[in-house]
Amino acid sequence: MNVIYYSVFFYIVSMSLLRNLYKLRSIYRRFNRNIIFHSSYSYFSNNMSKTAIVLLAEGAEEMELVISVDVLRRAGVGVTIAGLSGKDPVKCSRDVIIVPDASLEDAVKKGPYDVVVLPGGLGGAKALAASAEVGCLLQQQEKAGRIVAAICAAPTALKSHGIGPGKLLTSYPSLKGQMLENNVYKYSEEEVVVDGQLITSRGPGTAFKFGLAIVEKLLGKEAADPVAKGLLLKN
Repeated sequence: MNVIYYSVFFYIVSMSLLRNLYKLRSIYRRFNRNIIFHSSYSYFSNNMSKTAIVLLAEGAEEMELVISVDVLRRAGVGVTIAGLSGKDPVKCSRDVIIVPDASLEDAVKKGPYDVVVLPGGLGGAKALAASAEVGCLLQQQEKAGRIVAAICAAPTALKSHGIGPGKLLTSYPSLKGQMLENNVYKYSEEEVVVDGQLITSRGPGTAFKFGLAIVEKLLGKEAADPVAKGLLLKN
């Protein structure tokens, strides 16, 4: 008798659960296109398809690169770390070794990207400034009206390739004079400067704000705020 009783009980409970799951599935299908999932660490949207290419050269400032990539990926942005010299591991400014996702040559073929990100580091910035391939990528990005972002010493590479003349920007403090030569740019000492589709920042200590500014430009403040909250930062 007990066996029959429990069988009936579990059958009723199971049917109730199935009905509720069916209702939830119907609601999900109805509103699927507008659903946004939040967590303390990340922000995801069914419609999210933003992409970023982060350029990696020997001598890059590793904090600026890794923090930028981390913040963007937490926001659900598809990030490709592109090695200027190929797919081999790259030694950064403090001897941290980073393995790129792809060579710059291969990564560019999969573009275009919504944002091109240039980390700083004096050695890395010099390599980016000297690269014709980087210059071509940046010029195409600017011409198409897409975002270019550079931090620390990397704005010097923007100047070398003729990107953003007349724009307001910032850089590592010791490079202010170089950026102001020939009156190519207007200069700010704010930690992060956004002028149209150009985003610049000052150095390792501003890398989180830099990454969040890129997220906000790509996806809006409603995407950047949950990422900042998960990182225990105020955006």
